[in-house]
Amino acid sequence: MSLFKSSNPILKESAYEGTILDGVVTGEEMTVRGTMNKFGFLFILMLGTCFFAWNRFYSGEDPMTMMMIGGIGGLVLALVMAFRPKASPWLAPAYALLEGLFVGAVSAFYDFAFKTSYPGIVMHAVGLTLIVALVMFVLYTTRIIKVTKQFRAIITVATISIAIFYLVQWISYAISGSTLVAFTNASTPLGIGFSVFVVALAALNLLLNFDTIEKGAQARAPKYMEWFSAFGLLVTLVWLYLEILRLLSKLRDR
Repeated sequence: MSLFKSSNPILKESAYEGTILDGVVTGEEMTVRGTMNKFGFLFILMLGTCFFAWNRFYSGEDPMTMMMIGGIGGLVLALVMAFRPKASPWLAPAYALLEGLFVGAVSAFYDFAFKTSYPGIVMHAVGLTLIVALVMFVLYTTRIIKVTKQFRAIITVATISIAIFYLVQWISYAISGSTLVAFTNASTPLGIGFSVFVVALAALNLLLNFDTIEKGAQARAPKYMEWFSAFGLLVTLVWLYLEILRLLSKLRDR
């Protein structure tokens, strides 16, 4: 089932094994509309804890606590769902709540750090994220950009490479207190170019997510895959937002 290859590790072919794709009929199958409804529900949950974390930050609470709880807790749930998609109807909402803590704390930190030099940086990042997502959806539905096998392969390799690079950077910072490659955080032409590349990569991942969801509905995957697929789409959208926020901060620092 090569149609289900995706650079998003959450939306991958193996997650659909043992479902209708292997000849197991459930009688209640996944639909695109159902998936998007569940994505909307997860998004609202995430917004709720985003506002909570934002308010706690401006009430004087250390944002690192919420970042750790949301980031580590969300990662654990994501890994569980990656191996057990059937648990996604219960775990996806919990993930959205935890992810909201992380995103809200990060957003509040950026808002405070740039309150003088770039007031409104968070809202600009939110607006750009929604615009990019809409543009990618139009490009996908009109088939201006076609999700071919070669396209998938390129995006997959690039995404895995970035993930490994970020992991090495994080390990280096945890051990030595400094990143292995400094330019990724610098407001230099090279650092900005890197961020532009990653933003573009995250945006292109949305195309693969849309395609995976559409093909899952066409193949009549089980209903619980709506939760799993909505969760995967949320992962990519949050990644896109955080990368845009980072890019805007670099542009302002120049």
